[in-house]
Amino acid sequence: MAGTLTVWKFPTEHGAHDAVETLKELHKQELITIRDGAEVSWPEGAKKPKTHQLNDVKGAGALGGAFWGLFLGLLFFVPLLGAALGAGLGALAGALTDVGIDDGFINRVREEVTPGTSALFILTTDATVDRVHEAFAGQSGELISTNLSHAEEAQLREVFAD
Repeated sequence: MAGTLTVWKFPTEHGAHDAVETLKELHKQELITIRDGAEVSWPEGAKKPKTHQLNDVKGAGALGGAFWGLFLGLLFFVPLLGAALGAGLGALAGALTDVGIDDGFINRVREEVTPGTSALFILTTDATVDRVHEAFAGQSGELISTNLSHAEEAQLREVFAD
């Protein structure tokens, strides 16, 4: 079953972690299926963000640690890596273009996720949208990217609007 990959930005360095805890509870209640994900937090004053794969909830169809390591490296750490590894990540970037992860996506995430913020990259299926929305009341997240159709994305943004 195809999943929905979404990227959410939070205005605090702990916002993504709080969202993960909410999603785990919803997963236990079978209101959403978490296939895989990664959390990024960027403490104020830090030179680079901290990343954490949600490997305790991955299921069938998970992307895997190698994917998240390379993907997050491509997004946040390329300027800090050596030229050889940077070239390898460049090849990965070319391959990801076929699935909608292009330079525009990478640049947007880099611009949006800055010191003092956090982000959640999550692959889900089988969401009961109204119940998920209720569980996130009081949490503020901004949808940065999704593989949903334009109509589905508009509906998702409307559901999670303040």
